[in-house]
Amino acid sequence: MSGTIRAADAAARAEGATAPIGRVDGPVTLPRVVRSEWLKFRTLRSTVLILLAAMLAMVVFGAIIGHNTRNPAGLDPEDVVASGPLQGYYLGQLLIGSLGVLVVSGEYSSGMIRATLAAVPRRLPVLLAKLVVFSVVVGVAMVAASIAGFLVAQAFLSGYRPTYSLSDPDVLRVVVGTGVYLTLIGLLGGAIGWIFRSTPGALVALFAIILVLPVLLLLFHGAWARHASAWLPTGAGASFSTSLRAPDALSPWPGLAVMATWVIVAYVFAGVLLHRRDA
Repeated sequence: MSGTIRAADAAARAEGATAPIGRVDGPVTLPRVVRSEWLKFRTLRSTVLILLAAMLAMVVFGAIIGHNTRNPAGLDPEDVVASGPLQGYYLGQLLIGSLGVLVVSGEYSSGMIRATLAAVPRRLPVLLAKLVVFSVVVGVAMVAASIAGFLVAQAFLSGYRPTYSLSDPDVLRVVVGTGVYLTLIGLLGGAIGWIFRSTPGALVALFAIILVLPVLLLLFHGAWARHASAWLPTGAGASFSTSLRAPDALSPWPGLAVMATWVIVAYVFAGVLLHRRDA
């Protein structure tokens, strides 16, 4: 609660600090709203801790996987390819997806959203500002964490079996793609947060999409189930963030386009609902 109050004060200071002299309030502009959302993001301890936990998970899992796969005998194929050390994304997607939800739903649960929308009556700039701040901060953080996790793993593997370099074919795409995938999952969580406006409901919906639905499709053995799974966010994301291409998987760049489409459609729907509903 104290973190929310500090974030509200920071947001108020952001608006007041940029007001023209002689006026109580300056005009609402997207850069000012972005600045306000950035102050909220960095002054809420929970958001920073979750982001740091996701970054740490990528690096720690990279070290553990690198240490445990020094001897390739008997290992599964996905453990010895370039994307093997990046399997920390399984935990990372839960943390970053939850972060995306909480950045939005936390304001609804605390009631702070009323003050935010009172300061920005047009509403959509708030959605866009949160999207911009989240994309930049989380995108940079998770790409950096993916690169760090990969390099740490290669250091453990050096001298035991052949290692990979970021300059090897498709390796940079896989490593950076993992960070991009996690960022898109977080953005999807943010859109779902806008749609549901409730932390429990949004988390259930997000986990159903990225965890439950893919498992349910595995229960069906027809070709249609495999094709459908490839078009889900997790299936599309795996196509550009892993080295092994699963049967019926999309190619890397079409997969990225499909996952981005999921996020765009979710935000368009969220924007419509935000415009029509009361706070």
